[in-house]
Amino acid sequence: MTRATVQAPTGQVPTGRTAPSPDRGGRRLPRTLHPVAWWVWALALATAVSRTDNPLLLLLVLAVLGHVVTARRTDAPWARGFTYYLYLALTVVAIRVVFRAVFATGITPHDHFLFALPHIPTPDWYAGIRIGGPVSLEALLSAATDGLRLACMLCCIGAANTLANPKRALRVLPGALYELGVAVTVAISVAPQLVQSVQRVSRARKLRAGRTRGVKALRGIVVPVLEDALERSLRLAAAMDSRGYGRAGAATRRSRRVTGALMLLGMCGLCAGAYGLLDATTPAFLGLPAMSAGALLCAAGLRAGGRRVTRTAYRPDPWRLPEWAVAGSGVLSAVLLFAGLGYDPAQLNPTFYPLAWPELPLVPTAAILLAGAAAYASPPPPPHRPLQKAGTA
Repeated sequence: MTRATVQAPTGQVPTGRTAPSPDRGGRRLPRTLHPVAWWVWALALATAVSRTDNPLLLLLVLAVLGHVVTARRTDAPWARGFTYYLYLALTVVAIRVVFRAVFATGITPHDHFLFALPHIPTPDWYAGIRIGGPVSLEALLSAATDGLRLACMLCCIGAANTLANPKRALRVLPGALYELGVAVTVAISVAPQLVQSVQRVSRARKLRAGRTRGVKALRGIVVPVLEDALERSLRLAAAMDSRGYGRAGAATRRSRRVTGALMLLGMCGLCAGAYGLLDATTPAFLGLPAMSAGALLCAAGLRAGGRRVTRTAYRPDPWRLPEWAVAGSGVLSAVLLFAGLGYDPAQLNPTFYPLAWPELPLVPTAAILLAGAAAYASPPPPPHRPLQKAGTA
């Protein structure tokens, strides 16, 4: 083994830092993608998930989410929680299956009988709901598919929370929603930080040869974690106070009333427009026109309410071609699934009565794979590893 010394060019002093390596041969430099692009991508993919009950497509969505998160997540604390979202998704599926088995709906002669639970008699006012009874394979598969759709939606939100920096997302909110955005950002950041604290305390107990499992070890883990959470809260409060959080600009009583009236009318317009779009028997003006008018009123209210908050943004995040590509891939995937062009819409919602293997339609599959192109359209994230010392190789 030989030790190679890293020589600095003449006239330069070694800095002891390693420069971030470009992605794939120097084609793109690492940078942080705009957080709104990740949220648009994830919400659009969740909207596409709400359109289908096909288990093959839902599993493909989970695979796409896992690939994008693995390729483009950072080492930040909020980027380590996607595994726990997967655990939560499995829990949702299991609960849905258990509820379907307990609250049995009966089976037909053509169903595949699996087992029978003890039947519990219910009172007359509880008619229509049976507790216990025979359980079929078709019922469990249908329940698992329903739970899998909700699990995919949860994983979409988890992917956005993993890929997007919540602190950077706070900076792009309108001024009127600044306080709400701070509360949401703090709430989203709590879970990953608690997980990180639990892992750090567990490692410390292992190094001290302490108990790491059981009820007795729980007290030794909970107290340091709560103390760490309290210290983080105090540091956050001090940082927010030093940066002028909560200081309002000049806003008269008349301007506040105008802002409230605009927001109230805008929300009423959005509700009326949504009702008009869902009910075909309503007048035409209650559909898209009412929703458009409500959106304009809400935008005017947010603009008027943002005047009382005076804040500046240091080095705002750019919106460039990678942001358009990531957001566009998610939106285009949702549009293709809702358009129903090039495939039979019944393929998105297969039935298990009778039991048959679901088909995999070509266009929806291509649409979901298109959303996975975000892993290649986005730039690589900047490294968060500790600085390495130069001198040996």
